[in-house]
Amino acid sequence: MRDAYDLVVIGSGPAGEKGATQAASCGKRVAVVERAPYLGGAGINTGTIPSKTLRETALYFSGLRQRGLYGIDYSLREGLTVQHFLFRERAVVETERRLAHHNFAGHDIDVLWGHASIKDAHTVMVRGAGGETELTATIILIASGSSPRHPPGIPFAHPRVHDSDEILFDLDRIPETMAVVGGGVIGCEYASIFTALGVRVTLIESGTELLPFVDEEIARRLRERLEELGLCVMFDEQVTEALPAGDHVTLVLESGARMVCDIALWAAGRQSNIAGLGLEALGVELGKRGLIIVDETFRTSLPSIYAAGDVIGFPALASTSMEQGRVAVMHAFDLPEKERISPVIPLAVYTIPEIAMAGLTEQACRQQNIPYLTGRAHYKNNSRGQIIGDTAGMLKLVFSPKDKTLLGVHHIGELASELVHIGLAVVRHGGTIDEFTSQVWNYPTLADTYKYAAHDGLRAWAAHQ
Repeated sequence: MRDAYDLVVIGSGPAGEKGATQAASCGKRVAVVERAPYLGGAGINTGTIPSKTLRETALYFSGLRQRGLYGIDYSLREGLTVQHFLFRERAVVETERRLAHHNFAGHDIDVLWGHASIKDAHTVMVRGAGGETELTATIILIASGSSPRHPPGIPFAHPRVHDSDEILFDLDRIPETMAVVGGGVIGCEYASIFTALGVRVTLIESGTELLPFVDEEIARRLRERLEELGLCVMFDEQVTEALPAGDHVTLVLESGARMVCDIALWAAGRQSNIAGLGLEALGVELGKRGLIIVDETFRTSLPSIYAAGDVIGFPALASTSMEQGRVAVMHAFDLPEKERISPVIPLAVYTIPEIAMAGLTEQACRQQNIPYLTGRAHYKNNSRGQIIGDTAGMLKLVFSPKDKTLLGVHHIGELASELVHIGLAVVRHGGTIDEFTSQVWNYPTLADTYKYAAHDGLRAWAAHQ
């Protein structure tokens, strides 16, 4: 195995894989160091892919889509076990791991298994089963990801208390009751998945709203839909203590209240995986919870070291992490192909129903004193929405009253994560809502809601003139 490389990447998740293959595609000699026994990081193994697969599994076993189609009160498929529930997730994860292996092999990238530490600006030490290996590199890319934050005093070693990474490995049965602590992306996704399965879920959020970065109207509609499915949401509450005993766990809340549930899932923040890398000794600038501080090219305070993905913080999405890894190596090796990430990125939350957005929200416009108008279209008035039984979905356009320039697009309902890209393209290129009225759309389709949301917006625009 070669020990001198153009690029050494620490971590094989979305940022690491795409950064490594981008550099290798440009003729660079690349090595990837992975401490886990498998490739893919959280994106493949504990986060993005598993949770989205479980979402589809929950919809299948619960018959939730069929309820909308036929108005039948489906009950959970009889005899459902954890093995049934996790079967598809594990199959998809195994396939994704194999694809990652093929990708690295196809690009002639060396993979070293072990724990990495950075000795100096151009040297990475790898401690593995066979001892220690020293690698030299022109550029080092840190893509070591993040892990669930463990509040002090919470007994995560107990089989009734889980974080979002290990619940997939430790779950031994489908619970009857469940508490989810944290109303962010991960908390909302898992709360909706288990609610769809018929589990009585209580979501505990310390703030006053779910998903504060999402358009407030969309977030409110999501909460209302989840509550219709049976989710109980508690705001302005914090868990101060978890007391597991036998087959249940008692949560003590800051208000003094107590609640008993079969299992508790903590999804209240994550922290960067930088332990053991030696960044402090090198003088690499760090932020809260170990976040690595980078510039717009993803270079750290040490010029030969770059960082991308969850290890640098928000938005911590697989999609953006991939692009960050690519941009980092393009800049590091002065390659012209990809100089920056698009200033407008899509965000999706794979709850039930899913939501997606791109561009400015209404509250962002107000905070920035940007004049705006809105246009809406509802799935209940859309033929495809009626056909598939999703009558609660909605598309909202936020646009300028001056020239009708599209400022933001916000979506809740079936295929929101796919359909948002139509609006994203218009936002990115500075187009107007007239783009949607001038197009011919397949019929019947959910995409046709863009035309009707634009017409609704044009009525608001005409009244504003």
